[in-house]
Amino acid sequence: MNHLKIAIFTMLALSLHAVAQEPGHLNVTTTVHKEEVTVNESGKAETHLVAASNVVPGESVIYTITFQNISDEPAVNVVITNPIAKALTYVDGSAFGPASAVQFSIDGGQNFAAANDLIVTEGGESRPAGPDDFTHIRWVMNNDLAVGEQGTTRFSAVLK
Repeated sequence: MNHLKIAIFTMLALSLHAVAQEPGHLNVTTTVHKEEVTVNESGKAETHLVAASNVVPGESVIYTITFQNISDEPAVNVVITNPIAKALTYVDGSAFGPASAVQFSIDGGQNFAAANDLIVTEGGESRPAGPDDFTHIRWVMNNDLAVGEQGTTRFSAVLK
């Protein structure tokens, strides 16, 4: 079991790498959480985000990518890209970000498009790509990021 925990932690850590198009302009941080339900004093269930230090197959994790313009000029053409680890399956419809177009890759981050525009061809047959096929998520910001401005993107995935 300890080997499984180490492997899961390593897999989560490796998928934390977010890439920004403007090197040196952005400070990018990725955190991984999971939801934990507790019961408060009045007996009502409350959901909280906690560090995803121990994740079991079938459990969801939530990736939060925070980025801030640390340069002395606006960041233009900002693109945030995050790989999806092979041990994870993207949760359909969970990716969002402020004023951005969300795109996906099914070929290891070589090409990106809207989810409904991606086609997988296997054995001569074509089909629409689904969450199991996605290898990367990319957020293309519609606006410049002002000096000091910060933004957040997020998506969920399930450990296979």
